[in-house]
Amino acid sequence: MERTGPPARMTGLLAAFSAALLAAGGLAATAPSAVAADAELASNGTFEAGLTGWNCSGGSGAAVSTPVHGGTSALKATPAGSDNAKCAQSVKVKPGSTYTLSAWVQGSYVYLGAEGTGTTDVSTWTQSAPGWQKLTTTFTTGASTTSVKIYTHGWYGTPAYYADDISLVGPGGDPVVLPAAPTALKTGTVTSSSVALSWTGSSGATGYNVYQGGTKVQSVTGTSATVTGLSASTAYSFQVSAVNEAGESAKSAAVSATTTKGSGSEGGTQLPAHALVGYLHSSFANGSGYTRMADVPDSWDVIDLAFGEPTSVTSGDIRFKLCPVTECPNVESEAEFKAAIKAKQAAGKKVLISIGGQNGQVQLATTAARDMFVSSVGKIIDEYGLDGLDIDFEGHSLSLNTGDTDFRNPTTPVIVNLISAVKTLKAKYGDKFVLTMAPETFFVQLGYQYYGSGPWGGQDPRAGAYLPVIHALRDDLTLLHVQDYNSGSIMGLDNQYHSMGGADFHIAMTDMLLAGFPVAGDQTKVFPGLRPDQVAIGLPASTQAGNGHTSPAEVTKALNCLTKKTDCGSYATHGTWSGLRGLMTWSINWDRFNNWEFSKNFDAYFG
Repeated sequence: MERTGPPARMTGLLAAFSAALLAAGGLAATAPSAVAADAELASNGTFEAGLTGWNCSGGSGAAVSTPVHGGTSALKATPAGSDNAKCAQSVKVKPGSTYTLSAWVQGSYVYLGAEGTGTTDVSTWTQSAPGWQKLTTTFTTGASTTSVKIYTHGWYGTPAYYADDISLVGPGGDPVVLPAAPTALKTGTVTSSSVALSWTGSSGATGYNVYQGGTKVQSVTGTSATVTGLSASTAYSFQVSAVNEAGESAKSAAVSATTTKGSGSEGGTQLPAHALVGYLHSSFANGSGYTRMADVPDSWDVIDLAFGEPTSVTSGDIRFKLCPVTECPNVESEAEFKAAIKAKQAAGKKVLISIGGQNGQVQLATTAARDMFVSSVGKIIDEYGLDGLDIDFEGHSLSLNTGDTDFRNPTTPVIVNLISAVKTLKAKYGDKFVLTMAPETFFVQLGYQYYGSGPWGGQDPRAGAYLPVIHALRDDLTLLHVQDYNSGSIMGLDNQYHSMGGADFHIAMTDMLLAGFPVAGDQTKVFPGLRPDQVAIGLPASTQAGNGHTSPAEVTKALNCLTKKTDCGSYATHGTWSGLRGLMTWSINWDRFNNWEFSKNFDAYFG
């Protein structure tokens, strides 16, 4: 393949002017006034220094050695989901000046543009560039514009695009001065898992980095932040630095805070360090057969009664009854069932009512439904003397209204009402109330790519819809055990798709919960990671229990990688999570049907 030669690169020409006194008949003349010379202003537009100077949305960009237009490197950026793989940098410019922006690109639907010009933002694009094609546009800055952002991006659902030799030519702006360190850093509200911070900003800063124990944990544009995902009853130290285009300031003076004991943490400490969670088919029968509560082995630390279901989708009225004798001939009596629950609790086990399941759609669209949910669930807990609640909303129970785009501040009634209902139940039963959730990957990890109907509409409004519930209840949450089964392929933090059935899927999905991730690729909306003791891995107990069954050997590999950083394969975790709480399975009945393979493997691993 013929390789095009490198473009003519403009280097800054220093215009030298001298004033000479020309004596001619007693008359003097002066040279013309000097004007600012045009210069190349784009930093690392050749990508010879990797991505230095460039910020690519959602981690979509990489420097590659082929194909290139000039030199030895070029940009490769891959759109994914609602992320169009935008790579950008800010450039200092002079007000009221004209600039020429150009780039060589390759691929389909590749865009080049500038924003923040102070006049009319510009862009140009090509629908198809199978070989290198040059894009060029010009713009004039506004009367007070001192900085513009230049960028390239692709389009949604298209393959990767390439860009090289990006150039911005025009008068250079004044140098940016490094900001001073922020001052007056102080703590605000402190919970069992979060600390609120605020500080006095620095002149010339465009953003701030927040440090926890010397490690950067957040980047924000304002002068406040809340650090989450912390452990209860633990002392932490925080600092803040200011940043702008010139770099990063020194760190502020440190402040310390100790998280509270917290109800969520206290609920978690009721469980053993490594817990086994299982669903017990109590209200129905299937091919696995009915298992009496008294016959559940001691291996199981949390027993979820499946299921409490609503009288109608929108009623909020949850009912639970034991499987009828006609369906389950060996079902125990109500009295025997309740006595067996008490015996399990006396042995240190937790028994919860699980609401929802595949057939139990629950939509708390009104405050009346919310209040009925609180009342009816409370009656079930009281009648059977249960320890708490498992939320297993599936199907169309949770979805986000159009325009509800921030998981931190949800506005959709079914989301807001569920959060309120659970908080009311937690307040009613106190610190010992155990709260668990069992969402599907579609409602959680898929949120890394998609959230609700998206900024332009058209997406599935259920995508990522559990995230606001988890986030709002994180201080009350005992366990999150996402169902790593019956799932499509999901993109992990390595921007690769992972599929069910092997250790890799569980490693990638669990790492996302522990490390946190930007929702829909938006770096300003980062879902904070949960504590390891709040997370268990959800798996099917047998091949009959659900798609995505994982062999004991692969389960062991996943646990080794997450807790010891061994047997990790190709996925690199973002930490070593020795405090990972354990495993969840669907179900105790299916594990019994499969000769207790799942629980025996758990017992062998954790002793």
